[in-house]
Amino acid sequence: MENVFLGSDAIARRELTEYELRRWYRPIFRNVYVPKDGVPSLRARTTGAWLRSQRRGVIAGVAASALHGASWVDDDQVIEMISPSSRPQAGLLVRNESLADDEITWACRLPVTTRVRTAFDLGRYLPRGEAVARLDALMRVQIFSAEDVLLLAKRYPRARGLKSLRKVLSLVDGGAESPRETWLRLVYIDGGLPVPTTQIPVCDRRGRLVRMLDMGWEDYMVGAEYDGDRHQTDRHRYVKDMRVMPILRRMGWDVMQVIKEDRPDEIVARAKAALMARGWRLSS
Repeated sequence: MENVFLGSDAIARRELTEYELRRWYRPIFRNVYVPKDGVPSLRARTTGAWLRSQRRGVIAGVAASALHGASWVDDDQVIEMISPSSRPQAGLLVRNESLADDEITWACRLPVTTRVRTAFDLGRYLPRGEAVARLDALMRVQIFSAEDVLLLAKRYPRARGLKSLRKVLSLVDGGAESPRETWLRLVYIDGGLPVPTTQIPVCDRRGRLVRMLDMGWEDYMVGAEYDGDRHQTDRHRYVKDMRVMPILRRMGWDVMQVIKEDRPDEIVARAKAALMARGWRLSS
């Protein structure tokens, strides 16, 4: 028997008794069960949501982006689904929306919105910062065209959130390697600085890669890197970073290292000072 199943089906097929179902399994959605001795993965919960829809729903939103390969989706993420009807319940969000056949594909044996329709939904429903981060992650593994998403928007001119969608699409950059890198990029943009380029290769005179910077302004040789928690737990990476920074400085780069405790206004001020020292002006 699969690890995710409908309890009523298992009992009807006499694979389990009601006592055995209650004894060894627990529900994650109504009538959807998993073994008690483990924590269900995002994939298991997504499968369970689809089973709960009597196999009629289509996985959408953040869960859909994960099925397309996007990273940074937690196992306890609310599963979004487009389906004709379903009673609301914890951990499952169902929308009864129009969905054309060419907006549906299959991934991991589950019906899922296409990457373009997934981007369309993420950009409409999520808050700006989260929407850009989710779209960055999707763009990184499943390149989609903003023009295709806007073309889809013309199919649904009265859909909710179209104004927000247009704004976030202009900010998407698949070069972001984490949600915090997306956050940092938006801090710079919102602070009035030029849009930074992501994943800048810095090479020595022999053409050997010295560092791939998270983001920066190549014309001014100013870079920025977000140092997350991994730098505190990965000693090898920490040592490597400390050794490369002097090399970058000798090559003429001014690289700022940002941590989560830094305030946005401080981050912008540091970058602004570094850029202006290299010749950038507010009117440029």
